[in-house]
Amino acid sequence: MGVRKTIIVRIAIIYFLMFLLGVIVVVKIAAIQNIKTERWKQIAENLNNNTVITEANRGNIYADDYSVLATSVPGYYVRLDLAAPGVKQVYEQESDSLAYYLFSMFGNESKAKYKQKLDAAYRSGNRGFTITPRKVDYIELQKIKNFPILRRGQNRGGRIIETENKRILPLGSLAARTVGTLNKGAYGGVHGNIGYTGIEGAFEPYLKGEPGIGYKQNLSGRWVTRTEIEPRDGMDIITTLNIKLQDIVETALLGQLNKSQADWGTAILMEVKTGKIKAIANFGVADTDENTNNNIYTENYNYALGHAGCYEPGSTFKLMSLMVAMEQGLVDTSDVYDTGNGIWKYKDRTVYDSDWRYGGHGVMTVKQIFEKSSNVGVAKIITSCYEKKPKDYVDRLYDFGLNKPLNIEIIGEGIPFMKYPGEKDWWGTTLAWMSYGYEIKMTPLQVLTFYNAVANNGKMVKPSLIKEIRDGGIVVKNFKQEVLNPMIVSKETLGKAKKMLEGVCESGTGTNVSSKVFKIAGKTGTAQIAANGEYPKGLYLASFAGYFPADDPVYSMIVTVNSPRGGIYYGGSVAGPVFKEIAEKVYAREIGITKLAESDDTDNSQLPEIKNGRQEDILEVLNHLKLNTVQADVRSDYVEVKSGEGTVQVEGKEIPEGKVPDVMGMGASDAVFLLENAGLSVKVQGMGKVKKQSLLPGSGFRQGQLIYITLS
Repeated sequence: MGVRKTIIVRIAIIYFLMFLLGVIVVVKIAAIQNIKTERWKQIAENLNNNTVITEANRGNIYADDYSVLATSVPGYYVRLDLAAPGVKQVYEQESDSLAYYLFSMFGNESKAKYKQKLDAAYRSGNRGFTITPRKVDYIELQKIKNFPILRRGQNRGGRIIETENKRILPLGSLAARTVGTLNKGAYGGVHGNIGYTGIEGAFEPYLKGEPGIGYKQNLSGRWVTRTEIEPRDGMDIITTLNIKLQDIVETALLGQLNKSQADWGTAILMEVKTGKIKAIANFGVADTDENTNNNIYTENYNYALGHAGCYEPGSTFKLMSLMVAMEQGLVDTSDVYDTGNGIWKYKDRTVYDSDWRYGGHGVMTVKQIFEKSSNVGVAKIITSCYEKKPKDYVDRLYDFGLNKPLNIEIIGEGIPFMKYPGEKDWWGTTLAWMSYGYEIKMTPLQVLTFYNAVANNGKMVKPSLIKEIRDGGIVVKNFKQEVLNPMIVSKETLGKAKKMLEGVCESGTGTNVSSKVFKIAGKTGTAQIAANGEYPKGLYLASFAGYFPADDPVYSMIVTVNSPRGGIYYGGSVAGPVFKEIAEKVYAREIGITKLAESDDTDNSQLPEIKNGRQEDILEVLNHLKLNTVQADVRSDYVEVKSGEGTVQVEGKEIPEGKVPDVMGMGASDAVFLLENAGLSVKVQGMGKVKKQSLLPGSGFRQGQLIYITLS
C-alpha cells in the first residue's frame, strides 16, 4: 500500500509541474501578443525597412577570343529623405532651385511640376522620394550630387543613392539576338532583371550570381550599412562566336536583305570538325523608312533555330532523300530518269520543275537531276523506290535524326515536323512532295547540321554555341563535343553525295556561287511558302547550304532569305551570293593566310597571283606576305609584277603621255584610273585583272574616246 501511495504522489507532482509549465507558456504568449505588441512590431518594421539587398554583378558573355559581347555597368537612382533634419533646415530656401536643376537635366516635366511633387513629398514626410525619373550613369550622378540640398551629402542632405547594374552590349548589335535580352521576370522586377532570350535566358542560373544582405544602422545620426552576407558575382560564359567572322556574316546578309527587301534572313557559319558555331546572324523587319519606303532591319528574332524560322526547306532536302535511296542500294548517281518537260502528274497533284516553262531537261542521270534541282526527277526516283514501302524511306530519315530537335544550349528551338506513313496527315501524294522538301518542317540549323555531317565524312556532331563557363577566371564547366551519329551513311554513299554537291556549283543551279580560288560544295533551295494551307504566288524561301573548301572542308554554312521581293527569288540568285561573299572573305582571312603561313618552303610554294598596279600598293602587299622580291630600279608610279620560281619580280611600267596606256594585268581600279586620267572613257566587263583592252597600248587616241577593257 505504501508503494502505491508513493507512485501516486510522484505522478501528482509531475502533473502539477506540467500544469505550471503550461500556465507559464500561456502567460508568455499573451504577453508577447498583447503586452509587447508595439515593441515587436517596431523590431519587425526596423528589420524590414533597414534590410538592404546588395545586387550581385551579373556575369559577362564573351566571344571565343574573350572580346566582351555583354557586360554590366552600374546605373543609379537617387532618392531624397525629406524628413531628415538637415533637409528641413534648407528646404524652403533651396527646393525651388532643386526643381529647376531637375527640370534642366531631365526635361520630362516642367519646373513647376517638379516643385509641386517635391512639396507634396515634403509635407508627407517622405523618407525615400525618388527624384530621378530614370536610371542615371556615373557622370550624371556626379552632377546630381552637386544639386541644391543634395550637395549637403548623405546625412545633412538626405541623399540616398541606389545602385542597379545596367546590361550593355559593347559591340552594339553584333550577335545581339544570340546573346539575348533581359526582362523584369515573373514578379515584375522584384528580384531584378533576369535572362529572357538567347544565352542570357539559357544560362540565367550561372550569370545571375547570388545577392548579398546588409543592414542599415543609425549611429549617432549617421546611417551606415553593415554587410552581413557578401554578394556572389555571376559566372562568365565563353561562347564559340568569333566577332570578326560574325561581322563578315552580318554585313553580307544585311546587304542582301536591303537589296531584296525580304521579310527576314539568317546565316550560320559552323566549324565542320567541331560543330562550333562561329557566327550566327538573324535580321527581321523592325520598321519602314518613311522617305524610301524600304525595310529597316534589326536582330529581332533567332530565325536560325527558333519556331518562326521552322519552314519547309525545299530543295536542300533533296540531298537527304537521295542519300537514303543510294545508301539502301536502290539507286546510283549514274542511273537515268526521264524528267520530260518538267511537269509530272502524280495521282491527283502535279509536280513542276522550276524551269518547266522552258521545256524541262528530259532524260538525266540522278547526279544531273540533283545538280539541276529537278523536282520531277527526285519525286520519280523516291516514288519508284518507296511507293510500296514508304516506311523504309521515312525510317531512314528518322535514323539520320532529322525528326528530333538538336537541343542546342539556347532555349526556344523549333521542333522539326516530319510525317510518318499510316498517320492521319499522311496523304497519297505525301511521299512525292516530301522527297523534295515539302510537307515537312526544319530550322536552318537542323538542315545545316546534316550538311555539316556530309562535310565531316559522315560524323554528325551537335552544333555548339558555348565553349566554357568560368567563375572568377577558373573553368567550372567545359562543353565537350557531342556526337549525334558517328556515321550517317557508308563512305561510298558519302563520296557520291559530295560529288553531287560539288557538281551543283560546277554545272548546276549554283554556278554563280563557285569561286576561282577554292571549291565550294552545296545545294540551292527555293521553296514556296505555305499560308493557310495554300501556296500563294510570290512567297518563296530562298536558301543555300554547303561547305568549303570542298576538297578539305573547314566551314559549313547555310543562308536563308524569306520572301525576297523584286521578282528574284531562287536560292542560287538570292542566298547564293551571300554564301559566296562570306565564304571568300572567311577563306581569305582564316584559311588562305594560314595555308601560306604554314608553307615552310617558300621557294617551291605556289606564289599568289598579284595584279599589276601602283608601286606603293604592290610593295606593301609583297612586304606583308614576306615574299622574295626582286625589284629593279623602278622610277614610275606603276609597276608590272612577274612571278618566277619562288620570287616575285617588280619592273617599272612606263605610261607614255598622249598614248593609250598599257593596262594589261592590272586590277579594275588602277586600270580605270590610268585610262580616264589619260582622257579616255572606259567601259569595264568582268571581274579580276585586265586580260584584254580594245585600243592597242601605245596607239594614239582622241579625247573622250571609248575603250573597252575585259577582266578575267
